[in-house]
Amino acid sequence: MRLRIDELATEAGTTSRNVRAYQARGLLPAPELVGRTGFYNEEHLHRLRLIDELQQRGFSLEAIRQTLDIWSTGGDLGQLLGFQHLLTAPLTDEQPATFTLEEIGERFPELVERPDLMQRALELGLMEVDEHGDLVAPSPMIVEAGSELIRLGISMEVVFDLVAAIREDVGDIARRFLELVSDHLLTPVVEQRDDALSTAELVASLQRLRPIAIEVVRPFLAQALAAEIDRTVRAHGDQLDPDGSAASA
Repeated sequence: MRLRIDELATEAGTTSRNVRAYQARGLLPAPELVGRTGFYNEEHLHRLRLIDELQQRGFSLEAIRQTLDIWSTGGDLGQLLGFQHLLTAPLTDEQPATFTLEEIGERFPELVERPDLMQRALELGLMEVDEHGDLVAPSPMIVEAGSELIRLGISMEVVFDLVAAIREDVGDIARRFLELVSDHLLTPVVEQRDDALSTAELVASLQRLRPIAIEVVRPFLAQALAAEIDRTVRAHGDQLDPDGSAASA
């Protein structure tokens, strides 16, 4: 792979100005010069993508530079790509599903009738519009859950409020987990401390920790749901028949 700076920037989803700035700060190695033209290769492209991922996760450019320097001296490109893969790879094997506007209208008539609700679905990331104008659901499981809630008589606005609240709560859990990883695994590497893991050990540890982050939430959610169901049943016990149906007046 040989790319000029503008081609590299396009491939990485950034700008030529950013490429030059990262190079000036030592985050990117110099290009190969052929005459007066600089050519960049696959390693430059992977570095740019990793820089973007780390920036989105709150790393400063200086911390990113130190991390990349460590990989340059103590690791190799394969390990660097393994670390990038851990940051970007999906945590589930769920595949997106594509729906036509008519199909969405059959499931969620309110979305078609009310543009404001469709806009909110897009803002929440529940739906995306592809190049053909069809709607893509990144998580069909969430779509099915929403369909079931609406069939039970819960309005779409209330469902969207629930989604927004859950996303905020889950985002807080994810941030806490990443802070744990950053403080105890990444920071020692960046600071080149004696207790730092090797590159290979760090990648292996992160590989193990990703599924743990999800699995550890499941029992707490199950326990919390059981406690809330029990509390609700006790609070409304006199309004319910023994079989759980609402008592007649």
